[in-house]
Amino acid sequence: MSTSPSPSRAAVEQLVRQAVYARLRPAHARGQQPNPLMVSVSARHCHVTQEALDQLYGKGYQLTVHKPLYQTGHFAAKETVTIIGPRSRMISNLRILGPIRPYTQVELAYTDGIALGFDLPHRISGDINGTLGAMLMGPAGYYEMRQGVIRAMRHVHMGPADAEYFGVKAGDQMKLNIGGDAPLTLSRMVVRLEPTVKLEVHIDTDEGNACHLTPDTPVELVK
Repeated sequence: MSTSPSPSRAAVEQLVRQAVYARLRPAHARGQQPNPLMVSVSARHCHVTQEALDQLYGKGYQLTVHKPLYQTGHFAAKETVTIIGPRSRMISNLRILGPIRPYTQVELAYTDGIALGFDLPHRISGDINGTLGAMLMGPAGYYEMRQGVIRAMRHVHMGPADAEYFGVKAGDQMKLNIGGDAPLTLSRMVVRLEPTVKLEVHIDTDEGNACHLTPDTPVELVK
């Protein structure tokens, strides 16, 4: 007798967080916000082009799904690489996120930069011109990045209905008020407006640790 696979811990945490957020919203706002808010902590990772993947894993190699991410069609791949920084400092098991991108980019937290010996530029994802380069190492070889190593700016993905509800447009900055045991407010949350995305805030591991973010931590996104 076949049984359906159990949901991953990450999927369960996402569902719990959505339910808690819905319950914690002020009564006057219930039923008005078009989509639930998800706050995700992005661990260090990289995006790769097919050219980079060919050099790291072999010609024509295809990424394999390790687990789906919150945004439809995006996933953490089983494949990882090692990034080599100045003076041969390195971080291994750097997870590749799919799908394949038109540029290769590594996103690190501030403390990762210290470990590698990088003074990381603080950029919105995709804005890599003039940023740092590095060497990536995979099981089949090396790939030299001329640029693309960044500390990603905190941001919020939203669709047109969300933007209308919050009264913002692409490139605007918002604030995320975080409650719980270590309350804080994260400002300069850049709005990334796309037609088919789910409402989701991305912060890095340093920021997530600073506020002790858990699935039941109350949050509020404000203009």
